[in-house]
Amino acid sequence: MTITPQELELLMEEVEKEDPIDFADLPFDEHDLRGLISNHLCEMAEAMENFSEEDKHLTLLAVAAKLVLENMVLNIQLLRRHGVPLSVSTDALLSRLRKRDDDPPG
Repeated sequence: MTITPQELELLMEEVEKEDPIDFADLPFDEHDLRGLISNHLCEMAEAMENFSEEDKHLTLLAVAAKLVLENMVLNIQLLRRHGVPLSVSTDALLSRLRKRDDDPPG
């Protein structure tokens, strides 16, 4: 599947209609940021041209997982910095992780 950076930007904007990104007071134009990211991802996809389909899927899944994790960490840090309580679902997830870390192995 081939996609141009411009087509990817349009898809990004379509996805953002359901879950908008808060660019807040960043000193960058959001269209320019989308362009930067879509170009980067299209270059990455092109670099995987010789990968098997399975390797492409695994690579993209790993990249998506890393970005979701990074996004979650940054959001938690931001909320804590501003003294905003975590959502119930996020707090429950982190509580489960803390409990698992406290349980003895085995």
